[in-house]
Parts: sequence; structure tokens; C-alpha cells
Amino acid sequence: MAPVPGSGLAKGLAVTLRTMTRKTVTEQYPDAQPELPPRTRGVIGLFEENCTVCMLCARECPDWCIYIDSHKETVPAATPGGRDRSRNVLDRFAVDFALCMYCGICIEVCPFDALFWSPEFEYAETDIRELTHERDKLREWMWTVPAPPALDPGAEEPKELAAARKAADKLAAQQPADQPGQEDRT
Repeated sequence: MAPVPGSGLAKGLAVTLRTMTRKTVTEQYPDAQPELPPRTRGVIGLFEENCTVCMLCARECPDWCIYIDSHKETVPAATPGGRDRSRNVLDRFAVDFALCMYCGICIEVCPFDALFWSPEFEYAETDIRELTHERDKLREWMWTVPAPPALDPGAEEPKELAAARKAADKLAAQQPADQPGQEDRT
């Protein structure tokens, strides 16, 4: 069947007329804050205590907007005769939000949960150089990171938790059986 000439134009005009008759909804932004979706990507927060300076975030960043500097520090042995250990100490962690494309790869690859999304989006600057946030500024964003959503009550328990609970129950069942006749001496 051949299309009727002008049917596409008529459909487009119908959509336009329906849209024109609806009441517009304009939020007055500075006065009324917008309702943001729960997983909004605003700015990256750094939980410095979890960072081991593994550099995965900086290596995987497609924009190369993460700058990390560190040094090695020797930790004395915990036991006498033990071997001294060395660990990385974070000197600088900065994200240049003028370059960042908010892809979230850095947050996904972090094996120690040191980076998080904060829904804050009001961090505009008049000077582009001030869009490079150092670790103290990134730490301030951590306080705006929302709590993770509650677990689904209908979901099955993770295998690791089930195995740990089974091992603990087995150990608890064996403990009284292993020590019959012993009385509490206090």
C-alpha cells in the first residue's frame, strides 16, 4: 500500500499541536532544587583511607584526568625477627573535572572502594584551573555521597554469606560436643 502524500507532515503537526496545548513545567532552578535520580553522576568523592595507590583509576581513565603522586614508606616488622614491609603513601590525588567525561570507569575499577559518585553538581568555577580538585576537596565530596540502597528482601543470600553461616553453625554445634563435663570455673 502506498503512503498517502503529506501523512508524515500531518503526524508531525499533530504531535506539535498536542505539545503546544500542554502546560509547561519550568523549575526555577536556583530557588527550587531539582529532584535528582538516585544514581546521579555529579562529582567524584575520594575516601582516602581505602586508597592503596594502586593507580588503576589513573591507568584506566580514558581522559587521563586523574593525577596521583605517592612515595614508599617502610613499616617496621610487627613481630621480633620479622621482615620490614614497605607500603605506598598517597601524596597527591587530584581529578581535573575540566577534562573528566564522567564515564565512571575509575569508580568501577577501584578494587578498594576509594572512589564514589556524589550527586552534587554545583561546582562551577570562573577559572578553569580551579576545576582540578585536590584530595582535600575530593574528601569533602564524600560527605554528600548517598547511602547505598537497601538490599532487596526477596533476593537470595550471597553464596559467601551462606557458606560462612554454615561453617559458623557447624563450629558452634561441635564446640559443646567437644567439651562435655567441663564446668565453668570462675
